[in-house]
Amino acid sequence: MKIRAVIFDMDGTIVDVSYDWQQIKKELNTGGKPILHYLISLKEPERSEKWKALEKFEDEATAKASLKEGMKEFLDFLAEKGVKRALVTNNSNKNVNFLLRKFNLQFEVILSRESGLWKPSGSPFEAVLKKLSLKKEEVCVVGDSHFDIEAAQKAGISIVFILNKNKERFDHFSVEVFSSVKNLKERIGRLI
Repeated sequence: MKIRAVIFDMDGTIVDVSYDWQQIKKELNTGGKPILHYLISLKEPERSEKWKALEKFEDEATAKASLKEGMKEFLDFLAEKGVKRALVTNNSNKNVNFLLRKFNLQFEVILSRESGLWKPSGSPFEAVLKKLSLKKEEVCVVGDSHFDIEAAQKAGISIVFILNKNKERFDHFSVEVFSSVKNLKERIGRLI
């Protein structure tokens, strides 16, 4: 079956952005829990204070983000081939819109954390399948982290590509890892 849609992560996948997640978790005192799940478990006023701290980290990183080399061409290539493009990120809608405007990017479906559907849950990917009226066998996921892999597995999406220079990090996952967008484009080009 041919790939009819690609679900992309944003930070670290579409754009290069520098987050020190360990430091952020430490400053927010998450106790090792995923940040968003930790924040929604808090009571006010601590919840609002820590959300503001997270948004400050995100805004600073987003302002310095750069588009991954070859990504615009890859997204345009998919559009020319009639392949739908979806963006699923745990980042805020504000930062998504900033980056889409800055780099002139378009997606048929965009889900940010304001949707209430966050990775590593499979729910955001399931929502994309529903919105695009596609079967899980007709889509692939492109991400950069274990959250993307876990969300794809939970949604039953078996084709997962990781953009990351640290291939060894993903040795124990059944995913294909690419260090460049160019090589990823060639690989996905054979599936559409």
